[in-house]
Amino acid sequence: MIKRLFGSKKNLTTSVLGINQRNVELIYKYNQRKHYKYADDKSETKRILESNGLSCPKTYALISNIGDIESTWAELDQHSSLVIKPAKGSGGGGILVLKKVNNEWFQGSKEIPQTTIFFHIANILFGVFSFGDTDKCIIEECITPHPFFGQLYPKGVPDIRIITVERKPVMAMLRLPTSASDGKANLHQGGLGVGIDMETGILTDTYDGSKFITHHPDSHNLITGMKIPDWDEIMKLSTKVAEVFPLNYMGIDIVIDKKMGPSILEINVRPGLGIQMANKKGLKSEIIRKLK
Repeated sequence: MIKRLFGSKKNLTTSVLGINQRNVELIYKYNQRKHYKYADDKSETKRILESNGLSCPKTYALISNIGDIESTWAELDQHSSLVIKPAKGSGGGGILVLKKVNNEWFQGSKEIPQTTIFFHIANILFGVFSFGDTDKCIIEECITPHPFFGQLYPKGVPDIRIITVERKPVMAMLRLPTSASDGKANLHQGGLGVGIDMETGILTDTYDGSKFITHHPDSHNLITGMKIPDWDEIMKLSTKVAEVFPLNYMGIDIVIDKKMGPSILEINVRPGLGIQMANKKGLKSEIIRKLK
């Protein structure tokens, strides 16, 4: 598949970015290790974003101690929806999206007892979703996706991954949830990677992990050729983030909320390389072209 996309071996080596080269020539070269924590810990990410007036989901609570779970949860009763997630989690692990129906909490159509919620938060604090490291639990505002995404697939929260180098956006893709990904947009969990034309915001090719498609596999709605709303604002937001965040190479994940508009979900210091398949072009050659 890769050889078919990028042609000759020479084109492959001069265009496509591999993991080792990404690590040595981008992550290690452009980012100081002491700054990794600002992306790896989502509470630190949000602190930087909020202090610079950049839009991100509102934090309702931050729990660091087991003894604070019950009292903190009691203060959240006013909300009808929220997201529980580990500050140091990755790949969508440990994220719980809850909505209240008749004063009971539900994850999708499944009712979640309060004891189960407390147990989940405790697991986050014990580091179950952060490779054994002790963690913090973030409870934040629930995103309501822009109606545009309902035209593609009405479930889950899609996000837009933008790679920036030296404060310049160089490549982007839309990550779309599927039934296989259980509403999450992460590619390794079954989400779709959709290439984006950086100039127009028009969706190009969709990669499902094994082949290219033009329609969503579950909704059967057309993806190719659709234009992402607020694209100019999204590009400006990604540039502003790159200007204030202490990383010179990163992946910025942006969601488009129905009310808030474009908003930063998180920052990744080790963005995956599947974005190259989604766009049918190598990240290495794009970085060289954009940094000229």
